[in-house]
Amino acid sequence: MVQRVHRPCEDAEFDFILGMSGVPVLAYFTGTWPKAIEPCRVMDLVVGGIADAYAGRLTAVRTDITRCPAATERYGITAAPSYVLLKEGEMVAHDTGPMSTTEVRKFLDAHL
Repeated sequence: MVQRVHRPCEDAEFDFILGMSGVPVLAYFTGTWPKAIEPCRVMDLVVGGIADAYAGRLTAVRTDITRCPAATERYGITAAPSYVLLKEGEMVAHDTGPMSTTEVRKFLDAHL
């Protein structure tokens, strides 16, 4: 299975992906502190499957809170994992915490 998830290392790459996407972007913010590691690993799998299922209609971007501080601040992210749905660079929805595939699909379908 090919995952369609961009993994930016810094804010400039995050902004580049937003500008080039052409479709809504699901940015999911992860963390590397002990309590965030396992839920974020699970979300990698969930979002990878979502990215495959929504190919052509959605771009997924995995964003590490500590490596993308400007994006983290811009969207008011205070916990990991967190999800931001962006259309044309503007936030249209936000949620926080581990979610199942079904929950992420409901989140997306409500706002796409």
